[in-house]
Amino acid sequence: MNVHAARQGVFGAARSEDGIARGEPLLVVDNISLAFGGVKAITDVSFDIVKGEIRAIIGPNGAGKTSMLNVINGFYHPQQGTITFRGRSRRRMQPHEAAMQGIARTFQNIALFKGMTTLDNIMTGRITLMKRNMLWQALWHGPAEAEEIAHREAVERIIDFLEIEHIRKVPVGRLPYGLQKRVELGRALAAEPALLLLDEPMAGMNLEEKEDMSRFILDVNRDYGTTIALIEHDMGVVMDLSDRVVVLDYGRKIGDGTPDEVRNNQAVIDAYLGVAHD
Repeated sequence: MNVHAARQGVFGAARSEDGIARGEPLLVVDNISLAFGGVKAITDVSFDIVKGEIRAIIGPNGAGKTSMLNVINGFYHPQQGTITFRGRSRRRMQPHEAAMQGIARTFQNIALFKGMTTLDNIMTGRITLMKRNMLWQALWHGPAEAEEIAHREAVERIIDFLEIEHIRKVPVGRLPYGLQKRVELGRALAAEPALLLLDEPMAGMNLEEKEDMSRFILDVNRDYGTTIALIEHDMGVVMDLSDRVVVLDYGRKIGDGTPDEVRNNQAVIDAYLGVAHD
């Protein structure tokens, strides 16, 4: 069996018809500012994410990285600036609207349904792709049954891709941390996103787990063309995986470019790379 052929259509197929060519901006962050009361989390930050790349967002703790992802997927609403995704500009959007438009997300702190199995957790990622209404789902007959079978087949392909067949029926609350992170990635992939936001996908992992996760991220990006925005503290991982890197410090952008350009940027060295951080 051709494994690569079997994977085709699992990711990106439902969200790819946007008229944006590979290498053109898929998402543009334009002069975003976000504050909570008197605390400025993000100040006048602009950058873009081009279709097909892995774009890293790095910086010390408290730099505004997760806040930026929360702005992109609609969880936070900035006081200034706009987000343009797939040619549509907006300042305010709800998370479910972001999901419907093709943005999927993993979280710094794992957000799974601990009493549900691996299979059922990943299946929840298909919700935005389900077309039949509640009545059809309740009847589970005809078109609803066919749709359910198609979605389960897609989820099974994701399980095979992530090499977690042995835990497909295991409640995720019983899984070790590294496997839970892999299940969360699977749930995000199940939505067939145009843009995948990964918030510290390797936090707390050992070396072997990091190597596995790095391989899966590269496969998703390179084999299926899924655009990825990645927050990660491990600079070795960032430099190996990323096409471009944007650097935040105290909510401001202090660097933007290729890994080599960022590595040699004195402002970045002074603020982050040359200083030990937790």
